Amino acid sequence: MYGKYGQADKVRRVKEEGRDSGHDIDESVRRLVAASATGIPCNPVREHLGSVNLEAAYLVQCEVNRQRIQRGGRTVGRKIGLTSASVQRQLGVSQPDFGTLFADMWYDTGDAIATARLLQPRVEAEVAFVLGADLVDGPMDLDQIRGSIESVTAALEVCDCRIIDWDISFSDTVADNAAAGLFVLGQTRRTLREVEPRSVTMSMMIDGQEVATGTGRDCMRDPLNAVVWLARTARTLGDPLRSGEVILSGALGPMADVQPGTRVTCYVSGLGSVSTRFY
Repeated sequence: MYGKYGQADKVRRVKEEGRDSGHDIDESVRRLVAASATGIPCNPVREHLGSVNLEAAYLVQCEVNRQRIQRGGRTVGRKIGLTSASVQRQLGVSQPDFGTLFADMWYDTGDAIATARLLQPRVEAEVAFVLGADLVDGPMDLDQIRGSIESVTAALEVCDCRIIDWDISFSDTVADNAAAGLFVLGQTRRTLREVEPRSVTMSMMIDGQEVATGTGRDCMRDPLNAVVWLARTARTLGDPLRSGEVILSGALGPMADVQPGTRVTCYVSGLGSVSTRFY
């Protein structure tokens, strides 16, 4: 975002405006970085940013991610959050957001996940896309997005909030990299000639019990609509989507808490299953 975490003039201007209006970008960054480092959730950052300050919150996200990259982190894609009405109701927000995916977040189906590396994990089922083309120029309409998709797969996203008790406003979740934690990709890969994302159905089970259901239409009426929104937003912020990136398009149903010993399996029609175990 902001040109691969650049645009120093924008950063400087937002910080200066923040001082005039009571916003504190640096303290928000410090709080979230400390929560990740210590494993201890922090107080909400909205007291420093305001509850709906999109620009300042994305600036915090970019700075936290820039520091992660400086420590050796490698980006592999993006996640779109808050696309499902059920999740919006759960968290008390009303619009999408997005975050950055890093290589060390990536698991494949069947892999086990250590809960020790997470703070407050919740899991949700999604459709994931792998891009086969850059999304830099053009109208960023549905036709262009469809043409850019290389493959589609079922996915589990393990959301993880650095804010204590998931006590978040829109600014909190944006600043917190859209609550990105980890993600698990299924083995089955399909093209858009083989599966229509808006028509899929989903069932997510925890320890053999169904805890969530949904359809592709529960994600902004079509998961591809979510990618359209992301492509336009990312380009506007100076960090367009690139070929090879993994895109988590957003929840198809409500999130569920997980803990050590939990086994999660998700079935998505046309895309097979994806599963993981927490220990």
